[in-house]
Amino acid sequence: MGVLDGKVVLVTGGANGIGKECALLAAKEGAKVVVNDLGGGVAGGDEGSAGPAEQVARAIKAAGGQAVANSDSVSSRQGVARMIEQAMDTFKGLHAIINPAGILRDGMFHKMTDQDWDQVIEVHLQGSYNVCKAAINHFREQQEGSFVLFTSTSGLIGNIGQANYAAAKMGIVGLSRIIAMEGAQKNVRANTIAPFAWTRMIATIPVKDEASAKRVERMKNMMRADQVAQLAVSLASPACKDVSGQIFVARGNEIFLMSQPRPIRGIGKVEGWTPETIANHCMPALKPSFFDLAPTTGTFGWDPI
Repeated sequence: MGVLDGKVVLVTGGANGIGKECALLAAKEGAKVVVNDLGGGVAGGDEGSAGPAEQVARAIKAAGGQAVANSDSVSSRQGVARMIEQAMDTFKGLHAIINPAGILRDGMFHKMTDQDWDQVIEVHLQGSYNVCKAAINHFREQQEGSFVLFTSTSGLIGNIGQANYAAAKMGIVGLSRIIAMEGAQKNVRANTIAPFAWTRMIATIPVKDEASAKRVERMKNMMRADQVAQLAVSLASPACKDVSGQIFVARGNEIFLMSQPRPIRGIGKVEGWTPETIANHCMPALKPSFFDLAPTTGTFGWDPI
């Protein structure tokens, strides 16, 4: 018996990295899996290939599971509609979507091209919208459904050179939160995961110094895609039926629940504020609670378990 027995799960980006591990584990846990992957490169923009998704689907079937491959793009609304139709036609249902599909187009913001901005927003944020929009009414009507979306510490905390990626990933957090709130009465859940894992996307980040090289080596050895998949598959399953609207970090064998924006400190002035009194009184009073500009490595500064 598995936590996804009798369920149908769509996994996007399912041919490599986290997506592949999610697809394999979902099948192992009893799900019938639609393995979606465009089969393109990490930077996107190429035509892709059906082969990688088909290879994972074959591996699932060889292990005794049920799977079908799909090579549409999450950035295409028509393509996503075909994914949903394929799940319904092949397996007569759909109960969860795990959506780690993504690309990277890193660069300092002042050097970033419009194309690099648009492409990342299109795949990550628009892609998340597309898969959620295509399935939301089906989930509401059957009063069961789980979206497992993927954010990043690049958005939650920050990483230099990833303005496009960070913006998209924070947008996904907001999307997930509202879907969770609106879906609560219909048993439709949505959660986000910020993963730490060595994947081909992470492998594209340049190593510029010894500290970066050591950090990369730790990621290779201690933070694997299959560890992230454990959390994603659990959240997709009825075993986590009371978990919705949350942000998690999966890092090696560690799972963190992340905070969400709430007021942390306030100050009022009876006679009202002026720009000068805000600068001279309000800001100094709030400054002890300011957040620094350290990147993700400044927050997660210790080795994973």
